[in-house]
Amino acid sequence: MSQIERIGVSLETELLCAFDALIAGRGYPSRSEAIRDLIRQEISDEELANPKAEAVAAVFLVYTHHSTKLMAMLTDLQHSHLLQTISSMHIHLDEHNCLEVIVLRGQVGEINKTAENLISLKGVKLGRINLLATDAT
Repeated sequence: MSQIERIGVSLETELLCAFDALIAGRGYPSRSEAIRDLIRQEISDEELANPKAEAVAAVFLVYTHHSTKLMAMLTDLQHSHLLQTISSMHIHLDEHNCLEVIVLRGQVGEINKTAENLISLKGVKLGRINLLATDAT
Protein backbone atom coordinates (compact mmCIF):
# COMPACT_ATOMS: atom_id res chain seq x y z
CA MET A 1 0.00 0.00 0.00
CA SER A 2 1.27 3.46 -0.79
CA GLN A 3 1.86 6.17 1.76
CA ILE A 4 -1.25 7.75 3.28
CA GLU A 5 -1.58 11.52 3.49
CA ARG A 6 -4.15 13.25 5.65
CA ILE A 7 -6.21 16.09 4.23
CA GLY A 8 -8.93 18.31 5.62
CA VAL A 9 -12.26 18.96 3.96
CA SER A 10 -14.79 21.61 4.95
CA LEU A 11 -18.46 20.74 4.40
CA GLU A 12 -21.76 22.29 5.35
CA THR A 13 -23.42 20.42 8.22
CA GLU A 14 -26.39 19.35 6.07
CA LEU A 15 -24.11 17.98 3.34
CA LEU A 16 -22.02 16.06 5.86
CA CYS A 17 -25.16 14.59 7.49
CA ALA A 18 -26.46 13.49 4.09
CA PHE A 19 -23.05 11.98 3.25
CA ASP A 20 -22.89 10.14 6.58
CA ALA A 21 -26.38 8.71 5.99
CA LEU A 22 -25.41 7.63 2.47
CA ILE A 23 -22.22 5.86 3.49
CA ALA A 24 -23.86 4.24 6.53
CA GLY A 25 -26.52 2.80 4.23
CA ARG A 26 -23.80 1.39 1.99
CA GLY A 27 -21.88 -0.10 4.91
CA TYR A 28 -18.70 1.96 4.73
CA PRO A 29 -16.60 1.65 7.88
CA SER A 30 -15.37 5.24 7.62
CA ARG A 31 -15.69 8.49 5.72
CA SER A 32 -12.15 7.99 4.42
CA GLU A 33 -13.06 4.72 2.71
CA ALA A 34 -16.10 6.29 1.10
CA ILE A 35 -14.16 9.32 -0.10
CA ARG A 36 -11.39 7.11 -1.54
CA ASP A 37 -14.00 5.12 -3.48
CA LEU A 38 -15.64 8.29 -4.80
CA ILE A 39 -12.27 9.62 -5.97
CA ARG A 40 -11.37 6.30 -7.64
CA GLN A 41 -14.75 6.27 -9.42
CA GLU A 42 -14.22 9.79 -10.77
CA ILE A 43 -10.69 8.91 -11.97
CA SER A 44 -12.03 5.74 -13.61
CA ASP A 45 -14.83 7.67 -15.33
CA GLU A 46 -12.32 10.19 -16.65
CA GLU A 47 -10.06 7.41 -17.99
CA LEU A 48 -13.02 5.76 -19.74
CA ALA A 49 -13.46 8.90 -21.85
CA ASN A 50 -10.25 7.92 -23.67
CA PRO A 51 -10.98 5.26 -26.35
CA LYS A 52 -7.40 3.94 -25.99
CA ALA A 53 -7.63 3.42 -22.21
CA GLU A 54 -7.46 -0.15 -20.95
CA ALA A 55 -10.67 -1.44 -19.41
CA VAL A 56 -12.82 -4.43 -18.60
CA ALA A 57 -16.54 -4.63 -19.25
CA ALA A 58 -19.51 -6.83 -18.62
CA VAL A 59 -22.02 -6.89 -21.45
CA PHE A 60 -25.50 -7.96 -20.34
CA LEU A 61 -27.90 -9.32 -22.96
CA VAL A 62 -31.46 -10.49 -22.44
CA TYR A 63 -32.96 -12.50 -25.29
CA THR A 64 -35.42 -15.28 -25.97
CA HIS A 65 -33.80 -18.69 -26.17
CA HIS A 66 -36.04 -19.50 -29.13
CA SER A 67 -33.70 -17.36 -31.26
CA THR A 68 -31.38 -20.20 -32.25
CA LYS A 69 -29.65 -18.06 -34.90
CA LEU A 70 -28.96 -15.43 -32.25
CA MET A 71 -27.17 -17.90 -29.97
CA ALA A 72 -24.94 -18.97 -32.87
CA MET A 73 -24.21 -15.32 -33.75
CA LEU A 74 -23.33 -14.54 -30.12
CA THR A 75 -20.90 -17.42 -30.05
CA ASP A 76 -19.38 -16.43 -33.40
CA LEU A 77 -18.90 -12.82 -32.30
CA GLN A 78 -17.25 -13.92 -29.07
CA HIS A 79 -14.89 -16.25 -30.92
CA SER A 80 -14.01 -13.60 -33.51
CA HIS A 81 -13.02 -11.28 -30.65
CA LEU A 82 -11.33 -14.00 -28.61
CA LEU A 83 -8.53 -11.75 -27.38
CA GLN A 84 -11.15 -9.43 -25.87
CA THR A 85 -13.53 -12.06 -24.51
CA ILE A 86 -12.47 -13.21 -21.07
CA SER A 87 -15.53 -15.20 -20.12
CA SER A 88 -19.24 -15.62 -20.66
CA MET A 89 -22.08 -16.95 -18.58
CA HIS A 90 -25.49 -18.14 -19.75
CA ILE A 91 -28.42 -17.90 -17.33
CA HIS A 92 -31.96 -19.20 -17.84
CA LEU A 93 -34.28 -16.50 -16.51
CA ASP A 94 -37.55 -18.27 -17.24
CA GLU A 95 -39.01 -20.67 -19.81
CA HIS A 96 -38.49 -18.15 -22.63
CA ASN A 97 -35.76 -15.69 -21.66
CA CYS A 98 -32.04 -15.98 -21.14
CA LEU A 99 -29.38 -13.65 -19.82
CA GLU A 100 -25.91 -13.75 -21.33
CA VAL A 101 -23.10 -11.98 -19.48
CA ILE A 102 -19.97 -11.53 -21.57
CA VAL A 103 -16.81 -10.14 -19.99
CA LEU A 104 -14.49 -8.25 -22.34
CA ARG A 105 -11.01 -6.79 -21.84
CA GLY A 106 -9.10 -4.32 -24.00
CA GLN A 107 -9.20 -0.73 -25.11
CA VAL A 108 -12.40 1.20 -24.39
CA GLY A 109 -13.05 1.94 -28.07
CA GLU A 110 -12.70 -1.71 -29.10
CA ILE A 111 -14.78 -2.93 -26.17
CA ASN A 112 -17.56 -0.47 -27.02
CA LYS A 113 -17.50 -1.53 -30.68
CA THR A 114 -17.72 -5.24 -29.78
CA ALA A 115 -20.44 -4.60 -27.17
CA GLU A 116 -22.50 -2.55 -29.61
CA ASN A 117 -22.22 -5.37 -32.17
CA LEU A 118 -23.53 -7.81 -29.56
CA ILE A 119 -26.34 -5.57 -28.29
CA SER A 120 -27.55 -4.72 -31.80
CA LEU A 121 -28.00 -8.34 -32.88
CA LYS A 122 -31.52 -9.20 -33.99
CA GLY A 123 -33.30 -10.98 -31.16
CA VAL A 124 -31.59 -9.18 -28.29
CA LYS A 125 -34.39 -7.65 -26.21
CA LEU A 126 -32.24 -5.60 -23.87
CA GLY A 127 -28.53 -4.95 -23.64
CA ARG A 128 -26.24 -2.95 -21.43
CA ILE A 129 -22.51 -2.49 -21.03
CA ASN A 130 -20.76 -1.76 -17.74
CA LEU A 131 -17.17 -0.51 -18.18
CA LEU A 132 -14.44 -0.20 -15.55
CA ALA A 133 -11.01 1.30 -16.14
CA THR A 134 -8.23 -1.11 -15.19
CA ASP A 135 -5.69 1.65 -14.59
CA ALA A 136 -7.70 3.42 -11.88
CA THR A 137 -5.49 4.33 -8.94
